[in-house]
Amino acid sequence: MTLRKIVTLPDPVLKRKAHTFNKFDKNLPTLLDDMVETMREAPGVGLAAPQIGLSERIIVIEYYEREEDEEKEDAPKKVWAVINPEIVKVSEETLLGVEGCLSIPGLVGEVERHAEVQVKGLNRHGKPMKVKARGWLARIFQHEIDHLNGILFTERATRVWRPSQEVETEQEV
Repeated sequence: MTLRKIVTLPDPVLKRKAHTFNKFDKNLPTLLDDMVETMREAPGVGLAAPQIGLSERIIVIEYYEREEDEEKEDAPKKVWAVINPEIVKVSEETLLGVEGCLSIPGLVGEVERHAEVQVKGLNRHGKPMKVKARGWLARIFQHEIDHLNGILFTERATRVWRPSQEVETEQEV
């Protein structure tokens, strides 16, 4: 596995709508593994292909499968690799939360997101998959899918700021 360079603003790939991915070949598992390793090293909880300079509709996420697992220190995290993800259902309820981004280092912001989402896409083998997510996991999926549409969290934020060194922020998505 190889660490990939995370691109930052003002790289134009971050503002473009990514292309539908359809090359399920021997290179895909390596790309997905590289994305997961890069996300972990950063450290982050999600990474979209445009963040490593590839205008492809691919995301990886590593987080707790259930909201209640976030409170348990020994709860296992789950990794999702989703190709051509699409949000197909959202809750009416929304939540305000603080987000950061590996492609916009040094800034965080308050972003309103749907409390629950249902995402469909393809797994690493090209098979259809669905994910029902709520809470922070739903927020991460929305953030990463926004990257595929050329939308950055700063465009959705009600407030953006540079956190001081003393203030602890949520892990960047």
